[in-house]
Amino acid sequence: MYAGPQQTAVVVGNGAVGASIAYELSSRGFQVTRVGRENRPYAASLAAGAMLGCFGEVTTSLLASDHGRAKLDMDHRARRYWAEWDERLSQDSGDSRTLFSADGTFVLLNTMGSAAVDSGNFRAIEATLREYQEPYETADPEDLDWLSPNDLSRSLRGMYIPGEHAVDSHRLLVKLDQALVKSGGRVVDAEALRVRVTNGRATGVELTNGDVLPADHVVVAAGARSLTLLDEVAEARAQMPPMVSGYGVSVLVETEDRALPSSVVRTPNRAFACGLHAVPRADGVLYLGATNIISEQPRRFAAVGDLQFLLGCAVDQLHTDLSESSLLSVQVGNRPVPADGFPLVGDAGAEGLWLATGTYRDGLHQSPLLARHIATLVEGGTSEYDFLSSFSPVRAPLAGGTREQVVTTAVEHMMATGYEYKWNVTPEWPPRIERHLRRFYGSLVEELHPSFTPPAELVAAMTDGIRASLTRYYAAWSR
Repeated sequence: MYAGPQQTAVVVGNGAVGASIAYELSSRGFQVTRVGRENRPYAASLAAGAMLGCFGEVTTSLLASDHGRAKLDMDHRARRYWAEWDERLSQDSGDSRTLFSADGTFVLLNTMGSAAVDSGNFRAIEATLREYQEPYETADPEDLDWLSPNDLSRSLRGMYIPGEHAVDSHRLLVKLDQALVKSGGRVVDAEALRVRVTNGRATGVELTNGDVLPADHVVVAAGARSLTLLDEVAEARAQMPPMVSGYGVSVLVETEDRALPSSVVRTPNRAFACGLHAVPRADGVLYLGATNIISEQPRRFAAVGDLQFLLGCAVDQLHTDLSESSLLSVQVGNRPVPADGFPLVGDAGAEGLWLATGTYRDGLHQSPLLARHIATLVEGGTSEYDFLSSFSPVRAPLAGGTREQVVTTAVEHMMATGYEYKWNVTPEWPPRIERHLRRFYGSLVEELHPSFTPPAELVAAMTDGIRASLTRYYAAWSR
């Protein structure tokens, strides 16, 4: 029986999400071309700690809405696929080394954060573990062999989550490259300019050098710059949440005695960021991360102040001997942050055109699940993941909580930033600053729109450019 010509697909993006989708499509019989610069500039995946965190990433703001709960379910389901993903990639890449680099996660509550953010998120993690009946145990931080912080930054409480591991992100990307090529896929070292659309259907991808890659299906998974490729579906793009970059800095170091923790060691998420964390890699290499700063445009190089802050936090809060470590690499990544804080996954406004981005801090962790989901949609099937239905790219802004909750979160995290930077202010000033911030942020969101409210990160980092993009997006859903 004649099965017809092989379907072709172009995947734009070679971070963990794009590379995983390309590999999955190729595994299902598609002729796949993956587009992206070989050195992966700006990619979040290269700078990622690659913690397979579901519960360790829980925050009070995540639990404040149904959409946040859906995102938690997404993370929970994604975590189940990693053992299978590791086995598949070992077989299909020809590299038998495991992806896993850490056994379990220790979450530490130390004296450097604020009660509202750090203690609140620590309690939220513990409560969610109980809700999902996930094994965990309380742990005395002083019993951890590797941990040796400055006494002024010592940890007060701890918990161990045995089911939350980490992978080596560099090894993951290499194995995804190898597995794609071995399965017959093609890798193009180039930059995409735009998706081509004819009569309402995606027909290919135009590169910056003028070449066009024809395709039956196009998947855009290019992180923070994904939406810039969609000029030919302008009406749909106007109704998608615009994105900014969550620029972050991480480092790889070699400890003086080459001693490493066996598990991930981290704080709860704090002050608009993903918490301080240390992740063991192979051969005495330790990953330390990571900062998170909202930026209108992706950044390629680290700011000296951000690097100084990260290293200072690691030395003070994790191990004072890290000051004697060798600095092997400074890594910069750009997380895709949508205007409402939730992923953009699914139909992108033309037949045969799909989007998989906006995953913020969770893209690498979610990549096996997203690969299965998008590949099933491309095949014309129905996805098994009901919780992704609200994350369709063409959508009105999703609420991550009430307006009052968002303003409160912005204030609490901005105040926590001061404590994390060790500000030295007299006791009467923090409440005065907090009152001013509350009035300022409250007025800001009221002026933006009567009912739509961006996430706290964007409220605190508001610029003229971010304000303009939000105004255009809100107007598209206010007619």
